[in-house]
Amino acid sequence: METMTSTAPIPLAALAALLADGTRATFCLALLDGRAWSAGELARHAGVAASTASEHLSQLVGGGLLAEERQGRHRYVRLAGPGVAQLIEDLAAHAGLDAAARPATLRAASAARALAGARTCYDHLAGRLGVAITDALTTRGLLRQDAGFALSDEGLSWFAVELGAPLPGGGRRPLARPCLDWTERRHHLAGTAGAVLCATALERGWVGRIGSGRALNVTRAGHEALAGLLGLTGLDAGPADPAPRSVRALSGRAGGG
Repeated sequence: METMTSTAPIPLAALAALLADGTRATFCLALLDGRAWSAGELARHAGVAASTASEHLSQLVGGGLLAEERQGRHRYVRLAGPGVAQLIEDLAAHAGLDAAARPATLRAASAARALAGARTCYDHLAGRLGVAITDALTTRGLLRQDAGFALSDEGLSWFAVELGAPLPGGGRRPLARPCLDWTERRHHLAGTAGAVLCATALERGWVGRIGSGRALNVTRAGHEALAGLLGLTGLDAGPADPAPRSVRALSGRAGGG
């Protein structure tokens, strides 16, 4: 795959203009699941023609918000990096995407509940699950929130020994940073530590994706692991086993951070 990104800086007004269009904003919100989407998938998700989607994607790539990969005839895009994901998430929280409007249908309400319970926020855990884990890390002295987010020495040891997933050293990305959860209106853990924790939970089957989107369910193995590691019990982030088909189909690649 060939990856193409734009590194040229653009004025603030131009950046704001990129996100001022509803279709382009919808694309960016969908890509908060941290994966690459094809141009066709995004077109169908936003309900626009393929040619329209292609034009919008070119603008987002040119503006440095998306990275593009081509594989044969297929064009895939993803968010250009964690910094872009943080920007989109922060804007989503500031815009109040969970505002008081009630879902119009029972199916939409089921999808909204699934996203609020547990979801990926780019490459870390969000929703009630993400906030509960962050609270547990803080209560146990593994994460400090007195001056921003910072892992204690005990926290670094916990990742390496208890979780069995040592944090990589170096790099420009912070080990821990707060990310405002747009449904809980509280912070959850992001940064390298948040990404490692999310990847570990997915790889070990502690959480699973509901359908093809961002919403997650906590599995039986996840309930047991989180209880043993962090004392978390009574999680209501989702059913213990895969969700009913109606929820899987609808909670898919919905927007929000």
